[in-house]
Amino acid sequence: MPDAPTTKGRATRARIVEGAAEVLREQGVTFTTLDDIRGRTGTSKSQLFHYFPDGKDELLLAVAQFEADRVLEDQQPHLGRLDSWESWQQWRDVVVERYELQGDQCPLGSLFLQVGRSRPGARAIVTELMRHWQEQLARGMRALQVNGLVSPALDVDRTAAALLAGIQGGVAIMMSTGDSTHLKAALDTGIEHLRARAGEPTARRA
Repeated sequence: MPDAPTTKGRATRARIVEGAAEVLREQGVTFTTLDDIRGRTGTSKSQLFHYFPDGKDELLLAVAQFEADRVLEDQQPHLGRLDSWESWQQWRDVVVERYELQGDQCPLGSLFLQVGRSRPGARAIVTELMRHWQEQLARGMRALQVNGLVSPALDVDRTAAALLAGIQGGVAIMMSTGDSTHLKAALDTGIEHLRARAGEPTARRA
């Protein structure tokens, strides 16, 4: 992909990616054509290939990055300020709401099926998404430690990794069954574990 050397060029590329993401969410990857994307974004064929010379696969990877960024953006501002039990509960509710609204259609998963999850570009997007997500959770746990709400002995990185794994497992089950019970259980149990390490009584949600 050539660099967009101007502000206008970067804005045009971003507009194409965002418009493509809208079309792909509405129609699905399989049924979306470049003509559909051109029509939505008001882009000529030459302009589309100027920003994405390798065609649809390159554009799909760009949309995959856009969707990966949205995963974390949709959890803000709560994910960025996990320094109290109230903020953790608010974050938990936002995560559940996001995936319940998404239902069994995962734009990111569909995109990776199309472009190939094992492709270096696709693998890098997933790796970065999980790394940033885990780092944010770990940062929140350290904030709890600083505020005296969690024991300094807590293995923050390992606990953050376990919580993220639980979320991903819960989302996978929800996509297969339409039931968010497992996702809620993973989040609630993870937060209860933190509270237990603080010496506070755990209060299971109804």
